[in-house]
Amino acid sequence: METASLRIAPSMLSADFSRTAEEVQSINDSKADWVHLDVMDGIFVPNITFGPKFIQDLRPHSDLVFDVHLMIDKPERYISLFAESGSDYITVHGEASLHLHRTLQMIKASGCKAGVSLIPSTPVSMIEPILDMVDLILVMTVNPGFGGQSLIISTLQKIERLAELREQHGYDYLISVDGGVNLDTVGEIAKRKADIAVCGSAFFGAPDRVAFIQAIKERAQV
Repeated sequence: METASLRIAPSMLSADFSRTAEEVQSINDSKADWVHLDVMDGIFVPNITFGPKFIQDLRPHSDLVFDVHLMIDKPERYISLFAESGSDYITVHGEASLHLHRTLQMIKASGCKAGVSLIPSTPVSMIEPILDMVDLILVMTVNPGFGGQSLIISTLQKIERLAELREQHGYDYLISVDGGVNLDTVGEIAKRKADIAVCGSAFFGAPDRVAFIQAIKERAQV
């Protein structure tokens, strides 16, 4: 895969929530590729962010892909609401949904692309039975819940394993990476054949977000 095609998805978790429409517009203007939306319930992760209405209100402000990451317990309860809010991808955690196969079917039936995510301590083997039905796999390279953390190096092995399985079996899922993505780490992510890099504090903290996107895509060309 051409690593130059690595897509960058700024995460609204690190945005200024008092000016969310402007923050989304800055993602549009930066030439980033997707908008990543972290939904947290205070149960599955130790933080609370926003729900379907937040996404619905943002939807008119961007034509980019809305990549909605449900870090919530029993996500199957809310699939229809998040689909109706304007999500393009809905990603659930393998650890949070007991009947994961059914939950992924629900996402697809709602008209959205289906994703599954793993926290750092969960092995790839946990989700091998459903790899044939997912559109996206999100590898958490930090423990989820808060932005601004450092990438856990050992988690990069999961990207390599998922890329191997994709090639071996002819799967067509995208591999996304979330946590500690910045100018220093994106090269390591790209060379392991990831497709999407979620970027939070590094993007929103950049003095020039347009220049940052250009720079991080250049660093991804390995």
